[in-house]
Amino acid sequence: MAAPPTHAKTLITLATYNEIENLPPLVEEIFRYVPEADLLVIDDNSPDGTGQWCDEAGKRDPRIRCLHRQGKLGLGTATIAAMRYAIEHSYQQMANLDADFSHPPRYLPALLAAMDQKIDGQEVGCAIGSRYIPGGGVEGWPWRRRLMSRAVNSYARGLLGLAPHDCSGAFRCYRTSLLAQLDFDAIRSRGYSFQEEVLWHLKRLGCRFAEVPITFVDRVRGQSKIGAREAVSSITRLFGLGVRNVLGR
Repeated sequence: MAAPPTHAKTLITLATYNEIENLPPLVEEIFRYVPEADLLVIDDNSPDGTGQWCDEAGKRDPRIRCLHRQGKLGLGTATIAAMRYAIEHSYQQMANLDADFSHPPRYLPALLAAMDQKIDGQEVGCAIGSRYIPGGGVEGWPWRRRLMSRAVNSYARGLLGLAPHDCSGAFRCYRTSLLAQLDFDAIRSRGYSFQEEVLWHLKRLGCRFAEVPITFVDRVRGQSKIGAREAVSSITRLFGLGVRNVLGR
């Protein structure tokens, strides 16, 4: 781990595995829009040198730190590690985005500004960069993937009683004081169903959600990490949560 945290109130987090092509320009772009934030990379022992690049970058820029893990442990556990870090280091909020430029950093100021809203007199606990509200959209996906994403979101909203229109996207900002109330051991998802499961747990804590429109751009460089097995596992996990939701457990 590089230098100790600064006094920034916002932590930007990226989970990485073999993102050396994307990470250097992405970090530059993030600091272009939120220069006052700190950045934490959670790297799962990337063989392409992603973690080593982060360590070197952290020596030059104290805003950058890297959490090294021993192998591919799943997107969910990487995000939980980032949440724990944000809590332990007293950040006010934690924003997460994918490391492949599919979540353009130009939307970060709007996402952070949404955290200053109040809904029903309460602070927003989670702001979501949404593809599925007016002004949002997707670029570069074939129609089958668009249909699958829409179906998963409808499935999650119906089963779990979630209000956000985009429940499966990872481009979000969380209020750290609310994250501190989560029982991380109760979150079972390790892959992509983590996104819906954590919203369900936050809802049960009384979280108020805000959405800002974004245009999701399919990755240009590198390879997607999701496969058929992961997709099936995520759907199965969501069904189990839906049963719990219906039973009020």
